[in-house]
Amino acid sequence: MKKLLCAFLVAASLLLFSCGTTEKVKKPYEWDNYTMATYNYVKVPNDETLQSLLATYQRIMDGQNSENVYRNTVPPGVCADYGYMLILAGKTDEGKALLLKEKELYPESAVFIERVLEMVER
Repeated sequence: MKKLLCAFLVAASLLLFSCGTTEKVKKPYEWDNYTMATYNYVKVPNDETLQSLLATYQRIMDGQNSENVYRNTVPPGVCADYGYMLILAGKTDEGKALLLKEKELYPESAVFIERVLEMVER
């Protein structure tokens, strides 16, 4: 009886594990090198790490139409972060536009974005 049960469990597990797929799983968002670029900028805030971070934000925004992503929109917070960093870099109009885009894409961020815009105006 034990041999029969063992054989059944082995056959069932082989059957279940062989039902996989070779298709690549799509992600909801493309984050590129966001974590490392942000860490590097926070650790050593200089022009080189800032430019690297800004380039990463741009790649994230450009990469949302890739075949590996199923939402086809910028991840939450990226437009706000990118916009704020552009404002700090002196590109105020571009930064404000991205903050407004964040508010448009994610209406739940409206209160926060409005406060940031008020701070920028001061």
